[in-house]
Amino acid sequence: MASGTFGSLLGIPLYLAILHVTDSLVPTLVLVGACIVVACWIAGMAERVLEEHDSGEIVIDEIVGMVVALLWVPPTIPNLVIAFVLFRVLDIVKPWPAGEIDRRMPGGAGVVLDDVVSGIYANLLMRLFV
Repeated sequence: MASGTFGSLLGIPLYLAILHVTDSLVPTLVLVGACIVVACWIAGMAERVLEEHDSGEIVIDEIVGMVVALLWVPPTIPNLVIAFVLFRVLDIVKPWPAGEIDRRMPGGAGVVLDDVVSGIYANLLMRLFV
């Protein structure tokens, strides 16, 4: 759980870096999509090396999930804290279909995409607070 928390925290500077590059819809989606693809590839390689599905040593999934949770959310300290808490709770609870993805999808995609789903849910919930 601590590694997931640390990984989620690392998602915040990545999100801020993306905001520094662009805040336009299409370039942001391209950058985040590229991050997701690269994260799936890296997580898949890490799984093979560690010989364990979704090892706690892999945190790139939380990094990307946190970026998704923050998309188009104004980067104020309260918003970052709320998004972080929402994402961590949802990443642990794994609401449908995140839990199914985690259990049934093999490889790096299974490691990363459950966190992307949790990030989407956290982002939607953020809309209620922002």
